[in-house]
Amino acid sequence: MHDGFAHVGGLLATGLRDLTTDLAVLDGTGWWAVVVDYEGKVTCARFADVRPAPLPPPARPWTGPRPDEWRTSLDQAAYESGVRRIRDYIEQGEVYQANLCRVMSAPLSPDADPLALAGLLARGNPAPYSAVVSVPGLSVVSASPELYLSRAGDVVESQPIKGTAVTADDLLEKDYAENVMIVDLVRNDLGRVAEVGSVTVPALCRVEEHPGLVHLVSTVRARLGPGVGWPELFAATFPPGSVTGAPKSSALRIINELEPEPRGPYCGAVGWVDADRRTAALAVGIRTFWTSHREIHFGTGAGITWGSDPGREWRETELKASRLITLASSGGT
Repeated sequence: MHDGFAHVGGLLATGLRDLTTDLAVLDGTGWWAVVVDYEGKVTCARFADVRPAPLPPPARPWTGPRPDEWRTSLDQAAYESGVRRIRDYIEQGEVYQANLCRVMSAPLSPDADPLALAGLLARGNPAPYSAVVSVPGLSVVSASPELYLSRAGDVVESQPIKGTAVTADDLLEKDYAENVMIVDLVRNDLGRVAEVGSVTVPALCRVEEHPGLVHLVSTVRARLGPGVGWPELFAATFPPGSVTGAPKSSALRIINELEPEPRGPYCGAVGWVDADRRTAALAVGIRTFWTSHREIHFGTGAGITWGSDPGREWRETELKASRLITLASSGGT
């Protein structure tokens, strides 16, 4: 698997055939592993051999960074200051909600095996959209709980997550309001490329349990209009609404101002597209590690609204990160 592989959706893909930055290939033929950075950089990898299989054993055990080696792009003071800045923007009527994220990074051994990290996450933090994609120039290991886009023919679905707490009893009114706001945004985004009248919300604010926390999850469904392919679908819906904010254009501008480092695959899209069957499942790239320049990175964030308390939002980013950072720092023990 030295030339590249992917394990996603219960499928093991080997024998890398094509590597491209062109989303239009997803309307052609073949099975593709897909990673799109939050900033829009596209990696589509087509493989010759795709079959149902468990995660393969790693070549060597995971050797992650020490827990004290992680640094963060925004420390607690800077993050809380950013939360207050977003509340100022909300007061000024510029935005209703914006996601503020930070990227954690640590040194990584050059021979670290992404399969070993994927195995640790599969055991310690199982996730519905877990994925590992390793191709030249890119290595991503995701334990994402959130569906960005699934596809079956012309029908697409998105399942935005907004609202996170330790237990269902800890969810606030703010969490429900935030979820409904993002559902409206996703309906709007899909409405740009959907058949008129086809956008529906089959589920609103469902409580979903994940390791160590709960999320509020909604489902938005639509039927694509004639002639809409993957480039048009991404142009209408990317980056995902749940990790940007509302209105999206204002939120994107504010995020760009307040976040000092690019998000990379974090908050982008990670998953697979079967162009022959016109099926797909792309997750939002949260709870996701990626490697570059002998470093491992992990992003965490929170949705900021007028009702946000800066200290509480910082603690939410810590809650989302702690389990996975501990696993990645464990060295396989």
